[in-house]
Amino acid sequence: MINKMKTTNKLFALLCLCLAIFGAVSACVAKPKSTIVVFAAGSLMQPFKEIEKAFEAKYPQYDLRMEYHGSIQVMRHVTDLHEPIDIVATADQALIPMLMYATNDPATGKPYANWYASMATNKLAIAYQAKSKYADEITAENWWQILSRPDVRVGLSDPRFDAVGYRQLMVFALAQALYGHDQIFNDFLEGQFTRPINLVDLGDMLIIRIPEILETTGSAHLVMRGSSIALNALLEAGEIDYAFEYESVIKQQGFEMLNLPAELNLGDEAHEANYRRVTVKLDFRRFASVEPVFNGELIRYGLTIPESSPNPEGAARFFAFFYGEDGQKIMADNHHPLIRPIEGDHLELMPDALKGLTGD
Repeated sequence: MINKMKTTNKLFALLCLCLAIFGAVSACVAKPKSTIVVFAAGSLMQPFKEIEKAFEAKYPQYDLRMEYHGSIQVMRHVTDLHEPIDIVATADQALIPMLMYATNDPATGKPYANWYASMATNKLAIAYQAKSKYADEITAENWWQILSRPDVRVGLSDPRFDAVGYRQLMVFALAQALYGHDQIFNDFLEGQFTRPINLVDLGDMLIIRIPEILETTGSAHLVMRGSSIALNALLEAGEIDYAFEYESVIKQQGFEMLNLPAELNLGDEAHEANYRRVTVKLDFRRFASVEPVFNGELIRYGLTIPESSPNPEGAARFFAFFYGEDGQKIMADNHHPLIRPIEGDHLELMPDALKGLTGD
């Protein structure tokens, strides 16, 4: 009788242990991670990968899913492709009101966004390597001559998709007045595309017109990719000699950097009036509902939470982390410090949970 009781007790204890294990496993299975989808400009890839790791370590209940594209392409994923995205980070904050304010989500009839934070500034520069052709000759005075030589391979990001793409064309247009040479733009681009990119010089206004079909010719020494970040591997491998890129990215990648004059780098507030002389227009409608025009102005990145976000609570948590001490440090360590205190457009329309961030 006693042996039977001992056996029964052991079985009961074993049953309790199994139930406890089953309960713990069930609890884990019953609580899947909450997904936060972030679409960002390619120039943010390195710091955002570090932010992803730090955020998920602090908040293990979340799964950050990052995608990187040219800034215009980031917008298209929201407004044209209607993808479920929680955070949008663009290298040109002007794209947010131009494309997200002006476009309604068909599911709600409301604009995709009605506010944004001015995330950070930057400057345009030229990236190269010590082994690049004429690396021992290039200077801030002759770079436009070096890059126009037919034996120099220059990386070009597509201006139809990427902010660096249309900004680098602005630099060549503005360079004509600075260096007193009215053929700098044409010398660089002549014979490079099957359909030309044209510059209309009206004196106080410069208009760059980009055709719908943009393909390099067989003899071109320009190498075009969909975004500037895609050119880094080509530069590292020596397949191109030079590429326009943001200063932050050049420092992150460890490339040689030629600083452009302040009148051209789109990063000096004192010269913003000069930057505004140039406009880039697409000679076609790439977006479903708006016709974008890109104006020369001070480089400012933008960050917003689309109204169509499927996880607005998670998006707000990411936003707060990004502007918190951890996010600020990661961005600063990657040569891309955040604008503090937070500036932007219609910040009063931010989610209530974030409004306290704007006061410091």
